[in-house]
Amino acid sequence: MPKAMQYNKGSIIYFENDRDERIFILQKGVVILTTTDEESGGTETQQLSNGEFFGVKSALGHFPREETATVLQDAVAISMTVQEFENIFSNNKQVVYKMLRVFSGQLRQVHKKTQALLQNDDDSNQQGGMFAVAKSFFNDQNYRACCDVCIKYLTHFPTAYDKDQVAKLYADAKLRHEKLSSKRPQAASAPVNSAGALKQFMLPAFERFQKKYEPDQVIICEFEPGDSFYLIQSGEVQLVKCVNGVKKNLDILKPGEFFGEMAILDNSPRSATCMAIGQVECLEFNKANFEVLVTGNPQIAIVLLKLFCKRIYDQKRRLKILTIKDPTARIADTFCMFDEMNPSLKAGEKSRRFNITQADITSWSGLPSAVVQEEMHKFTSGGKVQVFDNYMIVTNINDMRRTVEFKSVQRK
Repeated sequence: MPKAMQYNKGSIIYFENDRDERIFILQKGVVILTTTDEESGGTETQQLSNGEFFGVKSALGHFPREETATVLQDAVAISMTVQEFENIFSNNKQVVYKMLRVFSGQLRQVHKKTQALLQNDDDSNQQGGMFAVAKSFFNDQNYRACCDVCIKYLTHFPTAYDKDQVAKLYADAKLRHEKLSSKRPQAASAPVNSAGALKQFMLPAFERFQKKYEPDQVIICEFEPGDSFYLIQSGEVQLVKCVNGVKKNLDILKPGEFFGEMAILDNSPRSATCMAIGQVECLEFNKANFEVLVTGNPQIAIVLLKLFCKRIYDQKRRLKILTIKDPTARIADTFCMFDEMNPSLKAGEKSRRFNITQADITSWSGLPSAVVQEEMHKFTSGGKVQVFDNYMIVTNINDMRRTVEFKSVQRK
């Protein structure tokens, strides 16, 4: 059962980086949350109001606390476990919706900071942004994706001043795609694998929401208006951003994960491009049935909350990489991030294998490819990293952590 906890002035409810999976509601008194800003290394504070939740993200996401909760005046807070929170609030649409919108806003702020550190010169103009995305796919010789983005552009902006340029790009990309496709053998369709999907979505009632996508097909495009979100049933979906004409990998989503949900909550343009990796099956939900879906299936709202917690934590972790000034430390921290996201099953294991390429290191680190190539040469010649076609082996992940600690004192 939830408990009313009394805290004296000056006490600490929990510290930043603690592993504490309690969720709190402030009943009375004054409590402030102090966080460390990833960019400046300074502190930011937030004073809580009575009735406000805190400790939710780290508890639901099973991550270390991202702030310190300090009592400024004698306070009373309700403390509960994650299970107790789910039992009490999963049917409270008002509370869940408020949290979803707050988390959505926080995730967008992290995206904006990431975009600023990557020195993205693209402004918020949707038409210019979509055109830039289409050209980046064309330049990467991903002509199928370029065609998809061009079609979306012409559908959303049929009277745009540069529609003729987009139509010409589409025609050129289509011709090149057809020429390349004729030379490639047809790949066999991947078997449907729904093991990771949510069981409640496998009911016949959801079949009418099902969509199928081909390899490299763009499901949603960065900058386009958003009116639907998706649940992956089978296959994988890659999230990318176009930064100064170059695609940056954000994430790879697997069955059971959502994407596109932020546009549903805050009516804003898409913040990333999502494209199919191989054959993909998704369930598509629009704004009209989103509220009905969540209301009728309370567990979905909790799943969305947990998803946002994970996304915010992951994006902040990637943002931390971009704040490191030294390129050697930045690449070392990229390896550390992969280690954290894919922990070893053997306690104390030093040697780690990651299914990544040098192109992935370039994307995650946000460094120019020439700089990454030079830094990777240092790692390989020093015996710290072994590079193969589709994977890398870090001989001692602890050395990477020490490199980050030693060289990342200065920040951008």
